[in-house]
Amino acid sequence: MNKSDLIEAMSSNAGISKAAAGKALDAMMKSITGELMTGGRISLVGFGSFSVSDRAARDGRNPQTGATIKIPARKVVKFKAGSELKESVN
Repeated sequence: MNKSDLIEAMSSNAGISKAAAGKALDAMMKSITGELMTGGRISLVGFGSFSVSDRAARDGRNPQTGATIKIPARKVVKFKAGSELKESVN
């Protein structure tokens, strides 16, 4: 499912227009991104939670040459699925 498929599903499930569903999805993604950029955490009960964590710098290998390269430290987004989501998938 891509973004346009999700918008179509949202519009049919909520009984709203595709334009309204698109605006709602864009607003949700913008809000989640904004909160994660400040280091916050998003918890959607039953669905899951988004958080940001730090990944330490480390050494890696170039697969073509085998040379050691430095991989810089960075922040990564993590998602942990909620219990209801896990149960519905199984």
